[in-house]
Amino acid sequence: MSSEFPQHPQADRAFTYTITGCGGIIAPTHINALNQIPTARIVALCDTNAEIGKPRADALGAQFFTDYREMLSAIRPDISVICTPHPLHAQMTVDSLEAGAHVVVEKPMAIEVAEGDRMIAAAERTGKLLAINFQQRFKPSIERAKWLIDSGAIGPLVRVLVVEPWLRTKAYYKLSTWRGTWAGEGGAVLLNQSPHTLDLLCYLAGPPKKVWGWIRTLYHDIECEDTFQAMLEYPNGAPGYIAASTGEAGVQRSIQIIGQNGALELVGETLTTLRFTPSLKEHIANNPGPFAAPEVAVETENIPGDAGGHYAVHVDMQAAIVEGRQPRANGPSALMSLELANAITLSSFQERAVTLPVDRAAYHQLLSDLQAGKRKLQG
Repeated sequence: MSSEFPQHPQADRAFTYTITGCGGIIAPTHINALNQIPTARIVALCDTNAEIGKPRADALGAQFFTDYREMLSAIRPDISVICTPHPLHAQMTVDSLEAGAHVVVEKPMAIEVAEGDRMIAAAERTGKLLAINFQQRFKPSIERAKWLIDSGAIGPLVRVLVVEPWLRTKAYYKLSTWRGTWAGEGGAVLLNQSPHTLDLLCYLAGPPKKVWGWIRTLYHDIECEDTFQAMLEYPNGAPGYIAASTGEAGVQRSIQIIGQNGALELVGETLTTLRFTPSLKEHIANNPGPFAAPEVAVETENIPGDAGGHYAVHVDMQAAIVEGRQPRANGPSALMSLELANAITLSSFQERAVTLPVDRAAYHQLLSDLQAGKRKLQG
């Protein structure tokens, strides 16, 4: 288990970078991260809004483009960073990979799983690497929890519970016309705020096999969901529950993962580990007391830090290239959270449980109908 601040890989040359969508809110965070990496050199930026994008390029001494395909053809970067609205991710990723670049793309990787499949296939076909910007995987508290789970400390899964408040105001949705729209985002809290939450759930506990989803618009004047909840069933039969909303405040994200041998609870940066003696299965079967509980050892750790955030994602991509391995948040592992998000939405509209993997054709038809205004979400 490692929680160290990641170090940039030793390389004989700098990696050249382009950033598409440089005028957006998240692009400066990537620029700042790359500027801290000695082996990163930003050579070109692209945005359809030259008023915002060109000054950012000029400040870096980089070339500026308004057409990303023209930029890819002219620059041929080592790594293409994509920071555009979600519906553009898939095609821009495929085009970048086919232009010979490795890709770091913002979350979510796409708005529907069929597009994610296409991105993964393009990476495999071109032999290039695809990383999704799930920087929270690198947080020391998450790395510690992942190590405990992988080491067998909590044993087979018994239950999961995740609750996440993502308060947003009316002013937030006015920042850009595409926010909270089916055409512009493909969803709201599920596709914008909660991808990190869904990713951590799948990264730590694995993906469920069945989902009962419920999405609603309760607090904002937007097309898409601002609140969701879902019941989950895991391959071994264990249940789970997840809920998130942009209309809730006052509590921190909570992740509970209960196993036969122990349990983990993450609240903010505090990780509480419980160890059962004997295991729940053994205790239930053999303890003579009808109400007896197993012995429980509790350890609480406050593990602050983000391990570099976006810096960690970019350092990991460079290391993956140098070492000939996959990045830690590669396409197939990142697809799990998109699969879950799509399953929750599809289940809500179908008013029944859906199994994973999601029916690609069924979800594509639903999303197309929502984008065309043929179907609407309940308030």
